[in-house]
Amino acid sequence: QVQLLESGGGLVQAGGSLRLSCAASGSIFRLAAMGWYRRAPGKQRELVAAITSGASENYADSVKGRFTISRDNAKNTVYLQMNSLKPEDTAVYYCYTRGLENGALSFRDYWGQGTQVTVSS
Repeated sequence: QVQLLESGGGLVQAGGSLRLSCAASGSIFRLAAMGWYRRAPGKQRELVAAITSGASENYADSVKGRFTISRDNAKNTVYLQMNSLKPEDTAVYYCYTRGLENGALSFRDYWGQGTQVTVSS
């Protein structure tokens, strides 16, 4: 069983910064791609940022230049540094990991419970 523990969400003023963390734990053999999704009330879930096992990064156009994703493979942790936050960034942010458990035959997807990010104007 692989579990994802998120932290770092909160309330911040427009223009401020937050750093989200997501640590994977459990019977982990290998973690492949990791990333962050977000969903605002009444809106479609969207991919915010992703990072492959080779550290290749991908960002939504709306956050390019403001957000930075990174990972620490030794700690099985992915981070999202969020700068120059805007009110439209307000959403629940979900950590995502594609991983292989010890003894498993195939990869599967794992999701965190979500952390609220609220940006006030």
